[in-house]
Amino acid sequence: MAGGQERILRGRIRSVQATKKITRAMELIAASRIVKAQQRVQAAVPYSEQITNVVRDLAAAGGAKDSPLLAGRDEVRTTAYVVIGADRGLCGGYNAGVQRAAEGEVKADATSGKDYLIVPVGTKAEGYFRFRGYKLGERFSGFSDAPSYEDARRIGEYVVELFVSGEVDRV
Repeated sequence: MAGGQERILRGRIRSVQATKKITRAMELIAASRIVKAQQRVQAAVPYSEQITNVVRDLAAAGGAKDSPLLAGRDEVRTTAYVVIGADRGLCGGYNAGVQRAAEGEVKADATSGKDYLIVPVGTKAEGYFRFRGYKLGERFSGFSDAPSYEDARRIGEYVVELFVSGEVDRV
């Protein structure tokens, strides 16, 4: 009897050790992806600063009168939230943090009587908000591992169209 229980315990120990190895490998993969994403963000900082300077110069030169995007709206009735999540769940608490923050913003708007539209980017964001019954716009997914300019352009064009058409007053 004791030999049988010992064999069962050894099997359980091996199973736990195998699970530990798999979990460690997944953790290493996620850490590697986070480092790569941080490097891409750092590489984009000069570009972001330059774009900010261009927009500031346009606004200072009176360009805001010509562009509906720079003019803004007096009364904000509907806000679009572009929620950028991942397509898979291998990024630690990133998805949960993004979803929690977006949900908090939407609920704050709802308490003040404002409407919202969520534009989910990534299957995790889409699934989270669809399951909870939130109002969703067009969904974008399948490119979170290697996003391209074309992907960003499609999202940007969609959001700009929402704003210009008057469906949303703030993004």
